[in-house]
Amino acid sequence: MDRPVGSVWGGDRLDLDAYLARTGYEGEREPTPEVLRALHAAHVTALAFENLEVVLGRPVRLDLESLQAKMVRGRRGGTCCEQTLLYAAALDAIGFTFTATASRVRVGEDRLRPATHYSLRVEVGGEEWFSDVGFGAECLLEPLRLRAGEVVRQSGWTYGLVREEGPTPGAAGPLVLRRLGRDGWFDLYAIGVEPRFPIDFTVTSHFTSTHALSPFHRRLLAQRPAADRRLALRDTELRRRLPDFTEEKRRVAAAELPGLLEEEFGVVLEAEDGAALVARYESP
Repeated sequence: MDRPVGSVWGGDRLDLDAYLARTGYEGEREPTPEVLRALHAAHVTALAFENLEVVLGRPVRLDLESLQAKMVRGRRGGTCCEQTLLYAAALDAIGFTFTATASRVRVGEDRLRPATHYSLRVEVGGEEWFSDVGFGAECLLEPLRLRAGEVVRQSGWTYGLVREEGPTPGAAGPLVLRRLGRDGWFDLYAIGVEPRFPIDFTVTSHFTSTHALSPFHRRLLAQRPAADRRLALRDTELRRRLPDFTEEKRRVAAAELPGLLEEEFGVVLEAEDGAALVARYESP
């Protein structure tokens, strides 16, 4: 399919065959709702959320070649910005029309946070779909229609979109993505509407990876969604949440971390990176 040369999202520079092989996707390559759902599902299954570059003291590089070297040719995952940029390049290469937006994360809290989480609004099949592959353990397993009142069950997990009131009477507020939990609906984030571009990702990534107030700064995070469980590693605590809302957690010895990351999250570290990670958590 023809596409503009030099696209801002880099579809013309992506090794699409390698990306699809990395995610395990073997289907059609046409911009349809069915393909969008399958691409989203393949990406979140294959590529875990992780911030090991930050933990190991390296910059997070967002140019497409670095993303491909790390997540496609390597066996690594990435942060929200890395994941969404790589996924956007794949959608661009196939011919999808989409807009990136930044959302304000809530995860159950009411306080106002900066708009630091990126996702895509995709126009396909005469409808607008919401596709987010970078939200870690809480990530959607498939896209959902971007409309107020939408409720979908994805395997054992239920998500919904609700329209909030705006700051003035009668004004429409943001759509909020929610997940159904044991105690009812749990707000994940308020979805932004202003179009964002790769340069915006660069600014956000710098903040989230370097600012002392960022939850990703100097703390190991690895997360992975699946149909039957949600895994989250925070420093040396591993949590496993099941669709019936039960949760298991355990402490992980420093020496276990490289093997655990590979077995549970599909993140394969170079030997020296694994040794550096172990040394970091063995230190008093």
